Amino acid sequence: MIVDPTEDERLDRAFLALADPVRRRIIARLSRGPATVNELAEPFEISKQAVSRHIQVLEHAGLVTRSRDAQRRPVHLDPARLESLTAWIDRHRLIHEQQYRSLDALLATEGTEGTEGAASTRDDTIIVARTEDAGS
Repeated sequence: MIVDPTEDERLDRAFLALADPVRRRIIARLSRGPATVNELAEPFEISKQAVSRHIQVLEHAGLVTRSRDAQRRPVHLDPARLESLTAWIDRHRLIHEQQYRSLDALLATEGTEGTEGAASTRDDTIIVARTEDAGS
């Protein structure tokens, strides 16, 4: 797998931005359509300046954009950027699912080759685990 350092930096900024609950709620609100800072600030008990700072972080992460509509500057969600985040998560989720499928296939193979050997191996594992727990 080739890792693009600029893509890594973008992922870092986006996930860091989404680590804040206020920003996640702003993203959730924007998923229903564009909104002004005043509209985005309504549900929060924080200042409009604080909401503006959260929006700047989301803009820097590439998750939202602003446009100009006369006196208004509505904030828009960038669905393509969110899609790139879910694609990254899906790619790594699929790798782990493939590993679990391989493990399931191996365990199924061992089960058909002799259940007594497989059962004793599992019992040995359980005994070792209990011994380690007792020592701590």
